Amino acid sequence: MSRTLSRDDADTVVRTALRGFASDAELAALARAEPLRAALDLDSLDFLTFVEKLTRATGVRIDEADYPQLVSIDSCVEFLTTAVGTSR
Repeated sequence: MSRTLSRDDADTVVRTALRGFASDAELAALARAEPLRAALDLDSLDFLTFVEKLTRATGVRIDEADYPQLVSIDSCVEFLTTAVGTSR
């Protein structure tokens, strides 16, 4: 059985995973294409924690090779909607 994840649901997953690294107001003001690591001052451990939160929320295995696809909210949403649909 194939699962799907809508773009809106993926956006919610990404923003929820970013909580704790930024306030709700900062997340609301964050441009969808803005680089997350620079905008939120995420260090390597913060980014790894973010990736782990995405994995727990979606069940999608995210390998280190996938990290370049997790640059912005938009790119994270694209990655997640594609990955969930292909049952990675």
